[in-house]
Amino acid sequence: QVLLVESGGGSVHAGGSLRLSCRASGSTYSHNSRYCMAWFRQNPGKEREGVAATNTGSGSSAYVDSVKGRFTISRDATQNTVYLQMNDLNSDDSAMYYCAASVGGCSVAWRRQGVYSFWGQGTQVTVSS
Repeated sequence: QVLLVESGGGSVHAGGSLRLSCRASGSTYSHNSRYCMAWFRQNPGKEREGVAATNTGSGSSAYVDSVKGRFTISRDATQNTVYLQMNDLNSDDSAMYYCAASVGGCSVAWRRQGVYSFWGQGTQVTVSS
């Protein structure tokens, strides 16, 4: 079992920044194993959207086009934590943000929800114009 706990959400004005954190733990989690760690976001009535992902083995990352140049995903292996630094936020970024994990490296299908076995409870991000 891998447990994921997100934090760092909140309310900001357009143009502002937030940093989300996702701490991993659990009986089967090992920082020596490879995971694809991703951030998704979802608004009511809409599909959950993959935003960014990182391969804990290689450190490679991927982003959806709408956040490229504004969001950065990173990992602190010593803290078993993945971060999502979000800059230049706009109202379209408002959503519930979820952390997700799958065992093994990221694939080209990283934006598909079904790839991930483990999910956090979510943290709300609200951007006001």
